[in-house]
Amino acid sequence: MTRECHVRFCERLRGQFLWPTHHFGMKAHIGVDADSGLVHSVHATAANESDVAHTHELLHGEEERVYADAGYTGVDKRAEIAKAQAEGDIRKDVEWHVATKRGEIQAMPEGPFKELTILVERKKAQIRALVEHPFHVIKNLFRYKKVSYRGLKKNAARLYAQFALANLQLAKAALLDGRNQGIGAS
Repeated sequence: MTRECHVRFCERLRGQFLWPTHHFGMKAHIGVDADSGLVHSVHATAANESDVAHTHELLHGEEERVYADAGYTGVDKRAEIAKAQAEGDIRKDVEWHVATKRGEIQAMPEGPFKELTILVERKKAQIRALVEHPFHVIKNLFRYKKVSYRGLKKNAARLYAQFALANLQLAKAALLDGRNQGIGAS
């Protein structure tokens, strides 16, 4: 089971003059394993690219269920996903659990259907929240909150290294927890 998420970092696009009205950014799209909590795929893009366009690059092909935020709405209808499924890179029976946009829920009339929808969305959010933990490690433990103006490729390489180190940090915590419970080898 995999979930995706993204985060924005400040990044200046190379060769462009900075104006006060221009906003630059970088997104890190990640795929996280539900059982271990480890990041298995990372993809960095400029902030002006859509989230849903890079979903096929985050999936490893063995997912049964994918949980994503509202930025991935319509992912099951994308040409990239259909092509990857036809080529056998992604399973055809994947269950897509994409968050409903907040405006759609607010526009629903009051009643039991709206209450049920809110409960379902809350459960989806609880599952998707697990993907935020690697971001916590990178931003709070490693203090990597802003990027320098280096270009997308250099910042992406640094981001890959940060997520690799975050995996080591998360795996270390799991191994130490197992050792304290008498599960690991002495």
